Parts: sequence; structure tokens; C-alpha cells
Amino acid sequence: MSMPYYVSPEQVMKDRAEYAQKGIARGRSLIGMICSDGVLLAAENPSKSLYKIGEIHDRIAFAGVGKFNEFDQLRVAGIRHADIKGYTYSREDVDARSLANLYAQYLGQVFTHEMKPLEIEVLVAKLGFKEEPSQLFQISYDGTVVDKDNFVILGGDAQQLIERANDALTDQYPISEAIIKAIDILQGPDRTLSSDDLEVAVLQDRGQPRTFFRYDHAKIREIIDR
Repeated sequence: MSMPYYVSPEQVMKDRAEYAQKGIARGRSLIGMICSDGVLLAAENPSKSLYKIGEIHDRIAFAGVGKFNEFDQLRVAGIRHADIKGYTYSREDVDARSLANLYAQYLGQVFTHEMKPLEIEVLVAKLGFKEEPSQLFQISYDGTVVDKDNFVILGGDAQQLIERANDALTDQYPISEAIIKAIDILQGPDRTLSSDDLEVAVLQDRGQPRTFFRYDHAKIREIIDR
């Protein structure tokens, strides 16, 4: 009888982490920023039809990097969870923290027990209301949740972009100015991103029931050209 091949649990976890990180590194980056008048989500995304950023609920947005089919499943699941909870209790009971914890539990379960981890990182953003501040929750491929005070960057070049952001984001800016800063951080000094390479959405109170607004390429181009 042959002995089964043994791999230590530490090595298994390390291999899974490296596999997930390599998959995420192949994706383009995304930045979320808390602004003085809302929350900005901006991503490098040349696709015309596949969105990295989406609406989950009244004041909650979702963004993901990595394999599109994997993080889009989480977006859809989040919408269902929010709708069921809002219908069962009330819409005010749907909050970003519980949604982030739900994603973390699922990602952690897959990372620990499945053969292949999900090659994604996701962001849950909530627009503050009255005395409640806006929130940003980053959920990693292994289920780790981190709440961010000012900004969060996901994707392959995250560390390099974080260094740029630390120099550029010294305060909370209005959304119109934050978009320019976000684009500068995403593109860096060595290249230029056009409006067709970008996806931009905001959570902002505009006197309407919905707070999620997606900028089309023409609007992004107008902001860049100012």
C-alpha cells in the first residue's frame, strides 16, 4: 500500500495565497475614496459592457478586481441578500458591515476548504447618512476584512498606487476634484488613461431616492479636459 503524499497545512495555505495573488495581480486596479460630498469609486476598465462597480442597495456600492465571473457572482449575491433583509425587516437594516462580513465568510470558506481560491478582492462602500460616517470595507481573497478611513486601492499595482495616493490624498476632496486625483493615481507619471479606459461611479446625495450614479465616458472626458 502506497503512502499518501503529504503537504503541510502551512504550505497548502501559502500555495493558495500565491495562486490567488497572481490572479489578482493580472487585473487592473481600482480606487475607492471617501470625499467631502460622497464616495467615489474609480477603476481602470476598458470594457464597454463588463462593469467592476455596481449598486447593491440604497446607499451601498460594490466593486471588485480579479476574475470578473467570480466577483460578479458576489455582487449578485449581495443584491439578493440586501433585498431579502430589507423586505424581511426594513431597508434601514441593510448595512455595509454585515454585507462585508457575509462576503468575508464566503471567501474564507472557499480559501480554506476548496481546491482553488477565488482570485478576487472586493470593496463594499456605504454613503454616510446624518451623523453616520461613510464607510469603505476591503475584503481579500482569504476572507480578511479591513475597514478604511479615507481611501482603499485594490488590484495588481495596489502597493505602488498606495504610495502615490499617500502623497496625493492629504485631505477629503469634493467629488469633482477627487475624480482628477483618482485618475492621476491610477495612470501614474508614465502613461495617460483616456475616458474610454476608465469606469467611474459615485455615491452622493442629490435629492433623489437613489444615491448611486455612474458616469458615462462623455462625462469623464469632460472632467479630464477641464
